[in-house]
Amino acid sequence: MLAVLDGAGSVDDLRRYFHGTGDAAYTGGQFDVLGGGGSRPEVADTVTAEDLIAVELLSVRIPPRQRLELLQGRLGREVSEELAKIPADVKMGDNDALPYIVDGGPADTAWHLLCAATGIDWVIAGKLLARKRPRLVPVYDGVVSCAYGTRGGFWTWLHGKLGEDGGTLAERLDALHREAELPAAVSRLRVLDVVVWMRHRRGHLPSGCPGLRLPDILERSNA
Repeated sequence: MLAVLDGAGSVDDLRRYFHGTGDAAYTGGQFDVLGGGGSRPEVADTVTAEDLIAVELLSVRIPPRQRLELLQGRLGREVSEELAKIPADVKMGDNDALPYIVDGGPADTAWHLLCAATGIDWVIAGKLLARKRPRLVPVYDGVVSCAYGTRGGFWTWLHGKLGEDGGTLAERLDALHREAELPAAVSRLRVLDVVVWMRHRRGHLPSGCPGLRLPDILERSNA
């Protein structure tokens, strides 16, 4: 993971993703900042229309019926109840973050509520929760999962990585954030997500993909 972050092109990828303009702009670059962000105090515990638009900027689609359920139905109310149990400023990797993301914790419960809804899969559920709690829940899709070679238990695995070696990984992510001059609303988890996604997206195969291998990292670093 550190080899990917330290590789040549990481800062350029971040700048291109978040600061690109015109045809070079990535719609996902607005995910974190649209409408002021999903974790701002007045909406932190409520799924809003802006949240749904932001999630769809990451190339997924929420079915119309589920949009209504999230905005004015039982699903939205149940997710809000779980969000209310999670401080908006808690960060993955901090000692007090683990109870919120373990099996049965409020973030995990909200994720399962979302995944149980027709047309909302694990990718969409994670992206919506990442919009509401960007410091605690990472954006996680098939490309990123393949790059890491991970499946279940990703949240707790990444939480452990962020706490290792005195927080070395977190420090590297914060340094990249500063170097790429990213908006304050972009969390260190999004920095990691975007760097890994940008690195692996072109080489990712829909089936039988070997993931992001060290030779691929070194080749990009020496390019």
